[in-house]
Amino acid sequence: MIIYRDIISGDKMFSDIYKIRESRFGLCYEVEGKMASTIEGSIDDALIGGNASAECPDEGSDLTTVTGIDIVLNHKLQETSFTK
Repeated sequence: MIIYRDIISGDKMFSDIYKIRESRFGLCYEVEGKMASTIEGSIDDALIGGNASAECPDEGSDLTTVTGIDIVLNHKLQETSFTK
């Protein structure tokens, strides 16, 4: 997997799992993403060897659904603002 990084900050921007097109002069990239939803605050018990018990039901937890572009959600990108 190739991970593309920002030249100035060194932050991760995106990876090669997305459809990437380079601009005509190689100045910038165009990355194709999709709208996606993720549930924050949940851990799949199967990943840590958990087994749901029939005796004590799950109390539940505070789960939030975040909707956005999959590239932004997967790589935890932050919005920046540019000034003069």
